[in-house]
Amino acid sequence: MVARVRARRGDPEVWPLLDEAWDLAEPTNELPRLGPVAVARAEAAWLEGDRDAVDEASAGPLGLARERHAPWLVGELAAWRRRAGLDVHIAAEAAEPFALQLTGHPAEAAAMWRQLGCPYEAALALAEDDAEQLVRQALTELQALGARPAAAIVSRRLRERGARGVPRGPRPSTSENPGGLTERELEVLALLADGRRNAQIAERLVVSERTVDHHVSAILRKLDVRTRDEAAAEAARLGLSAPR
Repeated sequence: MVARVRARRGDPEVWPLLDEAWDLAEPTNELPRLGPVAVARAEAAWLEGDRDAVDEASAGPLGLARERHAPWLVGELAAWRRRAGLDVHIAAEAAEPFALQLTGHPAEAAAMWRQLGCPYEAALALAEDDAEQLVRQALTELQALGARPAAAIVSRRLRERGARGVPRGPRPSTSENPGGLTERELEVLALLADGRRNAQIAERLVVSERTVDHHVSAILRKLDVRTRDEAAAEAARLGLSAPR
C-alpha cells in the first residue's frame, strides 16, 4: 500500500490516502479488504504517537480477525496495539513471529523476521529488547531503511533510558520551526488560530474533515497543549505562522 510506505518514510499527506482506502474497505466487511487498511492506519497512528488513533484503527478489525481465525492479521494488529501501550493478551492466537514479540522474545522474533525477508519488522521487533546494544542495532537498521519516523521513536526511547551519543535527528521537513510542525500542520494551525472550525479548514484546504481532525490532533500533541485556544496561544508564543 502506497500510504503505508509513505508513512514509514515520514512523507506528508498520508491520512487522505488512508481515509479513502478505509471508506472503500469498511462497507464490504471483508477481512482481506479491511485488514490491510486497518493495519496501515494503526501503524501510521503509532508513528505519529497517537495512542487513541491506534486504538480506534485496530480494535474492531482485531475482533473480526480473531473471530475469523486470521493469525497473521491478529498478530500484526496486536503488535501495533502493544507498541502503543494498549493491553493485549492474545499471543496464542497470533502468527509465530508476532507471538514471540508479544510474549517478550523480541530478539527471537527479529531473527525470524529476517529469515522471512522482512527487515523493517525485524528492526521493530529488536527495538523492543531490553539490551541497549540491540536497540541501537535496531536504530541503525531503521535509519538504513529510511524509516525516519520509527527511527526517531527508537532514538527517543534510547535517550529516555539514559543512552549516550544518540542523535536526535529531526526530520528536515519539521526542523525549521520550534514546534516541529509540518508545512500542512502550519497551514491548519494558522486557520485554527483564526477561529475556523475543522469543517471550514477542510473546505479551505480541499481535504476531508477527517484529515483535518488528524492534523489538529497532531498539532495539539506536538505543541503539548489540550485545546485549540491553547494551541493558538502557543503558536503565537513560538512565532509560528503559515502562508495565507
